[in-house]
Amino acid sequence: MIENNDPTSGGSSGGGCGGNCSCGSGGGGGGEKSGISRRTVLKAAGATLGAAAFAKALAPLTEWTDDLSVDEFLQKHYRELNAEQLATGMKRIEDDTKENYGADVTVEDVRPQKGVKFGYALNLSVCVGCRRCAEACHIENNHDRVSHNSYIRVLEMDKGSIDLEKGTADYDHPVPADDKFYMPIQCQQCENPPCVDVCPVEATWKEKDGIVVVDYNWCIGCRYCEAACPYHARRFNWEKPVIAAEEINPDQSYLSNRIRPQGVMEKCTFCLHRTRKGRMPACLEACPTGARVFGNLLDPNSEIRRVLREKRVFVLKEELGTKPNFFYFFDN
Repeated sequence: MIENNDPTSGGSSGGGCGGNCSCGSGGGGGGEKSGISRRTVLKAAGATLGAAAFAKALAPLTEWTDDLSVDEFLQKHYRELNAEQLATGMKRIEDDTKENYGADVTVEDVRPQKGVKFGYALNLSVCVGCRRCAEACHIENNHDRVSHNSYIRVLEMDKGSIDLEKGTADYDHPVPADDKFYMPIQCQQCENPPCVDVCPVEATWKEKDGIVVVDYNWCIGCRYCEAACPYHARRFNWEKPVIAAEEINPDQSYLSNRIRPQGVMEKCTFCLHRTRKGRMPACLEACPTGARVFGNLLDPNSEIRRVLREKRVFVLKEELGTKPNFFYFFDN
């Protein structure tokens, strides 16, 4: 159990730009690969991992490269793109969305705010398991409609136990049920994210505001991050997403809710296209019981800091040392 947490402790994982990179991100060493294309990185990673292991890991790549343009495949890592290259990439995404989905969208590059580190807390005493948060995530983040994917799983648990292995995510009865409580689980935005550590091409990293992101144009779909995440918070796009034009959220961000291509990993980004502009995550706005609390951990007057001061909070799988920035608490 964690009580009276210090949200300012701990550092970002996976190296970093040292604060001097124009990207404004903090995390992984991708910013040092100047001029290196993903094709070059694939060859280097293959030599590092061994031919057999890497061939198996890249099996999905053979299924989706035909759907990826040469320009996209050879595009530099996000943190190596200059302003003109990034603008070109975002315009290409907008044009492709129009061509493939018939929707007019606007793709932005929303950067972290100075002096902000995001945290999330969830009151398990008032969550009723309605899964409106998962539905809001599904719609806001332009998920494939066929699979009804979402970054949020809501587990139905027996009262008095927090054994995640015994939780049920596919319940289909009226809620809340007697003698049950409900635990939504999504990306924990860890201080020490194991998903970042295992990525062979540094396609995922931790930003200065605590959000772990993915460069979807750099990801090779090896799924190592999915295997490393102890919270099962990563998703793999097995097929090209199917979304009707009228259902597409047109307000998109390069590192967030743009339609992800087939064959890449994706994850919750705390709705950075919203939160970095001062709005709340879609899942919080959809919650009918007020179970969700979101805010700046560096602001001592924020609601999230009040929760951490006044409530007995805990994090999932604390023993692993991932140091999540997603907290849970009960009223009693």
